[in-house]
Amino acid sequence: MTLPLWQPDPVRVRDSNLTAFRKAAGRRWAVELPDYAALHRFSIDEPEKFWQSVREETGLIAQTWGERVVVDGDRMPGAAFFPDARLNYAENLLRRRGDGTAIVFWGEDKVERRLSWNELHDAVSLFAQALRATGIVPGDRVAAIMPNMPETVIAALAVASVGGVWSSCSPDFGVQGVIDRFGQIEPKVLLAVEGYYYNGKAHDCIDKLGGILAELPTVERVVVVPYTRSSPPIGDLRDTVMWDSFIRGLRPGDIVYEHLPFNHPLFIMFSSGTTGKPKCIVHGAGGTLIQHVKEHQLHLDVRPRDRVFYFTTCGWMMWNWLITALASQATLLLYDGSPFYPDGNVLFDFADAERMTHFGTSAKYIDALNKAGLRPKESHNLASVRVMTSTGSPLAPESFDFVYAHIKNNLHLASIAGGTDIIACFVGGVPTEPVWRGEIQARMLGMAVEVFNDDGQPVKGEKGELVCTRPFPSMPVGFWNDPDGSRYHAAYFDRFDNVWCHGDFVELTEHEGIVIHGRSDAVLNPGGVRIGTSEIYRQVEQQDEVVEGIVIGQEWDNDVRVVLFVVLREGLTLDDDLTQKIKRKIRENCTPRHVPAKVVQVADIPRTKSGKITELAVRDVVHGRPVKNVEALANADSLAFFKDLPELQR
Repeated sequence: MTLPLWQPDPVRVRDSNLTAFRKAAGRRWAVELPDYAALHRFSIDEPEKFWQSVREETGLIAQTWGERVVVDGDRMPGAAFFPDARLNYAENLLRRRGDGTAIVFWGEDKVERRLSWNELHDAVSLFAQALRATGIVPGDRVAAIMPNMPETVIAALAVASVGGVWSSCSPDFGVQGVIDRFGQIEPKVLLAVEGYYYNGKAHDCIDKLGGILAELPTVERVVVVPYTRSSPPIGDLRDTVMWDSFIRGLRPGDIVYEHLPFNHPLFIMFSSGTTGKPKCIVHGAGGTLIQHVKEHQLHLDVRPRDRVFYFTTCGWMMWNWLITALASQATLLLYDGSPFYPDGNVLFDFADAERMTHFGTSAKYIDALNKAGLRPKESHNLASVRVMTSTGSPLAPESFDFVYAHIKNNLHLASIAGGTDIIACFVGGVPTEPVWRGEIQARMLGMAVEVFNDDGQPVKGEKGELVCTRPFPSMPVGFWNDPDGSRYHAAYFDRFDNVWCHGDFVELTEHEGIVIHGRSDAVLNPGGVRIGTSEIYRQVEQQDEVVEGIVIGQEWDNDVRVVLFVVLREGLTLDDDLTQKIKRKIRENCTPRHVPAKVVQVADIPRTKSGKITELAVRDVVHGRPVKNVEALANADSLAFFKDLPELQR
């Protein structure tokens, strides 16, 4: 009999936030909720009662919540949550005061800083006053080209406090990548770092800032943040001041919070943009806030004074998700730089030094640790770490094994999945339930997730589309510059009427867990059989010789053939023996249809700024089609490896 990799002990279950919530909701509504399955059914069948309980039990505050919880709850899109509420996101994140630590920041080995809750509050107060003096009013956009550092959090909270709309990207974006994003939303204020550290080197940002400003005519004020140097040359940049000058002459005091509707725009997030200009996805303050505290407190057991970390840039939704942990009165642990500089141990050094309780990272990082032969369990204590979260791509079964064998055997490993589209998760961790190898534990509370076959029927134990059949609070307010909602509707609701279709190819397991097999638009279709790309990756990346792989379907002879590209360890060359070894592994552990017709060695694999490999871009290059937005890629030069390959012409 197969056993779970991890089972929470009875004390942990008894004392969890989730158990307390389940019992409180049962008493509040006089219903029997004996276990997680019952609570999840309640959250779907009784959305008004469930979301009311989330609001009450997580301690969220508002000027008023109003009497109504859900209106038009059968419409998607169209449902409205807490339609009479007036609240402020930043006010919920800044309730805690005192000398306790709110933020700890490490910038590679160059910088270490700390802010208390009082210092964070005062810094937000100053920046909010400066924004008001600049003329920022509710609805105005403030954009940022920033590392994951305290000033970014301060500015985002200040923008939210005055009712502005925040949008950010990481400083490694090129000029066109920034313009493709911020040019669509017309910001009034731009925040930019003068430089950043990565892999032990300082990288300048001032040179490209002039080119960006030339294409952003709506920007009235640029605020430059010092990081790698205190006095960068900004004299030739229009309307530009340093951070200290922007807030000079102001005194910290009580923050004046604008209390706005539940769906007032808070963040504008961007799709990856690999198939054209990025979509500008608008997320509301209330939906973002209530979803995040639900996920933090109930699904990951975040408590006051916990110390929460996620390895992320400001161009990935996990940054927005991370900062909301302040609403649970947790300390933010921020890291900016390479996770493998100088030797791959820095994040675990951070965990031990700062008593990290929640270690958030990507599936790719965990796989890279394994490939590098690192064994944190032997080199680090990690006594404080209770939870490890992983997202960004499917976490392979072997990576589950690696975490429990070589990182820590007694922690809650929560693979989570959702996305920028909902700024939250559809499926993820449950601290009171077992962890099964290769499976995301469960469907999240309040998320009516199903797996649909091609006929739109729910299935279990077979692959299909991840859908959500009921509304949820963090559905986008809409897309920017989409006045009739047609682009928004086409993105999620065209496939199945009144049902959110997310674009993930998944399977519901016998344990009520979820296995993600890849993105639906990257699914392979040889001989008419749908194959998820992650099924192949799981086999390929177990090969010691292979660093990474990417697989596409090539149109060939009136069908589709599977083509696998591999990056090998330094000094290795793909030969017939290794090719046959890779194919044999895939055949033995998948099916003959999964076996690639061609295996080709390449030097690098294209990926987005958030680290996701891009099958669609490779597929376009192989077929001679233009890649619509190479600026979305972190390493666009790698596309050249895939052009006009002689191996694919026969």
